[in-house]
Amino acid sequence: MRYTVREVGNAREFRLFYQFQNRLYRDCPTYVPSLDYDQRHTLAHSPCLDYCRQQLLLCFDEAGRVAGRCCAIINPRYNERYGTRRMRFGWTDFIEDFEAVRALLTAAEEWGRSQGMTEIHGPLGYNTMYKQGLVVEGFDSIPQSNNLYNFPYYKEYLERLGYGKEADWLQYRFDATQPLPDRFQRLSEMLLQRYGLRIADIGRLKQDKDIIARFFKEYNAAFQTVRNFVPFTDKEVAEEGGNYIDRLDDGLSCIVLDGDGGIAAFGICIPSLSRALQKARGHLFPLGWWHLLQAQKHYDTVDMMMVGVSPQWRNKGLSAIIHAHLGTACAGAFPTPSSKTTTPSRYGKPMGRRSCIFAGGCTSRIFNT
Repeated sequence: MRYTVREVGNAREFRLFYQFQNRLYRDCPTYVPSLDYDQRHTLAHSPCLDYCRQQLLLCFDEAGRVAGRCCAIINPRYNERYGTRRMRFGWTDFIEDFEAVRALLTAAEEWGRSQGMTEIHGPLGYNTMYKQGLVVEGFDSIPQSNNLYNFPYYKEYLERLGYGKEADWLQYRFDATQPLPDRFQRLSEMLLQRYGLRIADIGRLKQDKDIIARFFKEYNAAFQTVRNFVPFTDKEVAEEGGNYIDRLDDGLSCIVLDGDGGIAAFGICIPSLSRALQKARGHLFPLGWWHLLQAQKHYDTVDMMMVGVSPQWRNKGLSAIIHAHLGTACAGAFPTPSSKTTTPSRYGKPMGRRSCIFAGGCTSRIFNT
């Protein structure tokens, strides 16, 4: 079959773009849809668009049906930071037909070349706060709400197009009802005393008007060495930061403060929203909001979203404080042995692997000259 690719040009095509994946995965029990509102806002009004350039592409078959979508992105702050001329692809989904994805990514690459780019990688959003990575293992696991999901044929098709793995991101699940070994607690107490540290009262901390700026200042510093990381701008912090800070809970998160009240380390967990988002089917109304509200009150799974240590406190074992605090809190909060935590840490059993593909994890490809 022949396919035609064109840039989104009106409101109807924009709606087709952000709703396509929900139709593609309609019968997939492990897919977790995003809310339509979030998709619309991000693709049209994200603060990242102050500096990123994008082109939204739709692939149509001969009958005029959507066969794929792709957001081609250029992040000049990334290219300046890493000394590259890379574009990225995100929001990329396609039917099980190699010709469809070939037409789609060929169009994306041609746009990138016209903008002076020499490489392409993804799946990636505008920055590391957005969903990223191609699922290559663990297709039977329901992902975290901030993770991408894709069918197994994506990897095969991208490799046929010449894309190769750039990095692997592993995700693990462990039983949160089992207490951590005593040595973790002893080490945590020793470190708190030795360095004059304390675990913050998050309820009180949230009353600090400057907490969002303070937290993301340390976040930017802690994640400097993370692959593809680009520090958040003040505008990004203002918009995205509140989403995290407002959801912090003493029982699920840990912020370690130094003697001057500065943030030394943090571990952020939230109740899993994956099942609730599946029930919402991309819509807050009529009952999506109810499912999401209930998921934050009644849950047996938590997602570890981020763990970081400020540069001046690295190599001092502060991660032991975070894991001891969270492990103790989870063991007391979850009475049933079925409770679990999904996390990118080394503990527990593997539940999935994502790759970044260069040109997968993340995949990438160097353009032919």
